[in-house]
Amino acid sequence: MKARHHVVAAGHELTAGAAEEVLRAGGNAFDAAVAAMAAACAAEPVLVSPGGGGFLMACPAGERPRLYDFFVHTPAAARPVDELDFYPIVADFGPATQEFHIGRGTVAVPGFVAGLFEVQRELGRMPMAELVAPAVQLARQGVPVTDFQAYLFSVVKPTFTASAACRGIFGSTTTPGELVTAGEVLRQPALADTLEVLALEGEALFYRGEIAAAIHRDLRDGGQLTRVDLEAYRVERREPLRLQTDSAQVLTNPPPSSGGVLAAFGLSMLREMDLPDRDDEGADYQLTLARVLEATGEARVEAAARGAGLDERVLLDPALLARYRRRVLGRGRAYRGTTHMSIIDAAGNVASVTVSNGEGSGYVVPDAGIVLNNMLGEEDLNPGGFQRWRPGERMTSMMMPSAVAWPDGTVAACGSGGSNRIRTALLQVLARLILRGEPPETAVMAPRLHFENGLLSVEGGFDPERIAPLLEAYPEHHVWEERNLFFGGAHTVRLGPRVADGCGDPRRAGVFRRV
Repeated sequence: MKARHHVVAAGHELTAGAAEEVLRAGGNAFDAAVAAMAAACAAEPVLVSPGGGGFLMACPAGERPRLYDFFVHTPAAARPVDELDFYPIVADFGPATQEFHIGRGTVAVPGFVAGLFEVQRELGRMPMAELVAPAVQLARQGVPVTDFQAYLFSVVKPTFTASAACRGIFGSTTTPGELVTAGEVLRQPALADTLEVLALEGEALFYRGEIAAAIHRDLRDGGQLTRVDLEAYRVERREPLRLQTDSAQVLTNPPPSSGGVLAAFGLSMLREMDLPDRDDEGADYQLTLARVLEATGEARVEAAARGAGLDERVLLDPALLARYRRRVLGRGRAYRGTTHMSIIDAAGNVASVTVSNGEGSGYVVPDAGIVLNNMLGEEDLNPGGFQRWRPGERMTSMMMPSAVAWPDGTVAACGSGGSNRIRTALLQVLARLILRGEPPETAVMAPRLHFENGLLSVEGGFDPERIAPLLEAYPEHHVWEERNLFFGGAHTVRLGPRVADGCGDPRRAGVFRRV
């Protein structure tokens, strides 16, 4: 496919701008993805850091797709709980709260830097120094804090005020004791210097050099990550999980991550159902969707109980799908910090990348300006309980950067932030894109549902009268007054012979650009 345009969707104007700058300079979608990832560390610091990790779904034009897994890894050994710097904080979304843990004992082995370099080496065509140049400029000159970024800082304020180092970077210059607020300029000169030196020296600086030495030294006090863990880290390349529908093929994140296979399970159920009402807010459609979301969670538990974990051969087995489909249609009453970039260039290269630093651990690498992740303190990633993780393994994640291909050559890229809500957000967006043939803007803007732990969360935007049967079927429900980042941020682009469109999800201040 050779199109007239490139398309980009991301969670911040400056993140998208870095991708656009690289595309205009002759870079491909993967160069643009690397530039956007680096720029997001300056523009979206609550969500992204070189101290975190992520995944990139790569579909090079004319080549076999592959999934780059540079998510965090568990340390080689766990320390006794009473030796850890590990404590709870509460993230306050307003209508809902969620508990997380931070401290040096929550840091898992970061993969972000390794992923950045691996993608650039294998798929990019521009030098790293040019790709991180926009990020260096943003970090050094400063980024005006948007209303959305200020809101994110307020949600996880306990993390970014947890240490003097954090307060020194993210503290307000106008209101002592507070974090930066909307309109202030956030400068990160140490991060700018680090990105600049990394571009020259390579990832060895982070995993075997001075940065590794500083992390090892500091995390001996209350942490679990060591220099040996950093030196052993490797990016994994995985075969994408493929789901074929009548009209398109979906490529998404395979196990050991969970989001892709669970969304594929739900999409497989929906595509076989003769839904009586496909109106945007029709009660029958929304009730069926809620039951599919509930069944997806139940299937996850059942697979785990059978010792199958998240094996797609089990969860996508036709017999299991049929049993859950009958259960959904045959019954009456029903019983985090992440960001995403979607890029397709005019040559048809597709890059869909989701990255996260969790809520951040509160620990900053000295002189590097890097806040390390808190993934060992994320309940979503540790469903069996904290400190029960197996040593030396890639952690699972709900992140599921995805691509869609239609027979006429049209391709799409999508993904989302949102912790446990990622799989439900993308299931609903993909169902609209593929099963209902809706354009990205309609699919992304539609209000969403989320089901978890017996509670149905209903996003604002539905007609109250038309969803009354849904609320009656789920007496344990919470209706939000408006759209909210709680329900994800599904930044989506689509490019084909007759289309070049997309949507940056406004729930997470997303932007779309046609280049």
